[in-house]
Amino acid sequence: MEPNSRKKAFQVIILFGLVSLFGDIIYEGARSVNGPYLKTLGANAAVVGIIAGLGEFLGYAIRLISGYLSDRTKSYWFFVFIGYGMLVSVPLLSLSGVWQLAAFLIVAERIGKALRGPARDTIVSMATKHVGTGFGFGITEALDQIGAVTGPLIFTGLFLFGAAVEKGARDYQQGYGLLWIPFFILAACIFVAYRKAPRPQELEVQDGKNTASDKLSKLFWLYTAFSFLATAGFVNFLLLGYHFKARQVFSDAMIPFMYAVAMGVDALAALIIGKAYDILKRRRKSDTAGLNTLVIIPFLSILVVLCAFSGSFILAVTSMLLWGIVMGAHETIMKSAIADLTPLKKRGTGYGILNTSYGLAVLAGSALMGILYEDYLSLLIGGAVALQIAALALFWAMRKEAVKWQTA
Repeated sequence: MEPNSRKKAFQVIILFGLVSLFGDIIYEGARSVNGPYLKTLGANAAVVGIIAGLGEFLGYAIRLISGYLSDRTKSYWFFVFIGYGMLVSVPLLSLSGVWQLAAFLIVAERIGKALRGPARDTIVSMATKHVGTGFGFGITEALDQIGAVTGPLIFTGLFLFGAAVEKGARDYQQGYGLLWIPFFILAACIFVAYRKAPRPQELEVQDGKNTASDKLSKLFWLYTAFSFLATAGFVNFLLLGYHFKARQVFSDAMIPFMYAVAMGVDALAALIIGKAYDILKRRRKSDTAGLNTLVIIPFLSILVVLCAFSGSFILAVTSMLLWGIVMGAHETIMKSAIADLTPLKKRGTGYGILNTSYGLAVLAGSALMGILYEDYLSLLIGGAVALQIAALALFWAMRKEAVKWQTA
């Protein structure tokens, strides 16, 4: 491995990590206040729900198409520039005065995320081959979570120090206007990354499995099925936050604080788990050995649901720490595994399929848990545990298939 190639690859990883950091400052900051902002503009709860659902659906469904097209055209940077460019819709919310325009801009941001996601992950995966796929994606996830914490804090600080107790549209628009700053910094980072690697395929460490095949393996599909079940059975923070307030487990102020703590744990866990993923690959001299780290996801996810709904303050705090670890594993191992299991010709497609499956799992799992929560909490817990046990069964099947795939 040439030192210059490794250096360039590491620089690309850091630059995309910074892109993720500033991108999260923009859209996570906005997502923390989009709901109340739409309310100030006169939108009702039904409209807000439809906008949120439509945005999330398009944000995942379009990835299947954008991933396929990025593979067919090899125009990875085109999708990155277009996708991140659509983040301009967030600071443009500072100029929106009617909820219809604001709704359009909110949905546009989600579409941009769908367009850039598979292409960005494919470029990063090419670079991570030089430093370790787990560690490389761990770095980007850690920086990503710094942005996820910082973005909402911008609005928190703005509102805390504002004069008016009841915030109006102008207060929100002032916050959106501040997001022009990270947007321009993000654009600069993308431009520098492009200059570093205008032909990202050259970063890829070539091997037979990455170049010879143009098909997605049975192992890939088993892995996708495992990811679907593990994600569907993982309780999301929206429901956790609702539960903590409804049952008075945490105070109103402590709920977002615990979310910030979980994001910090996520960042640290991403680096540790990513490194462990690479160590297993190196020690066993196998591209699939890192998949063994996936076993922690079902086990910890079961502990999350059991602790979170126990009614105990201490166990609820524990659940949030574990929740952060699982999120770090999801974002790091799952992206790393696609880089190792898919041929270069199909990698964008692979990321598109995984992201679409992930989105459907979140939608199905969250909807079912929400329906069961009020009257059938024990059934919710039992269902979540059952899904994780099913995921474990697929994990063992995946391990057996991994041995065949590696020796093929």
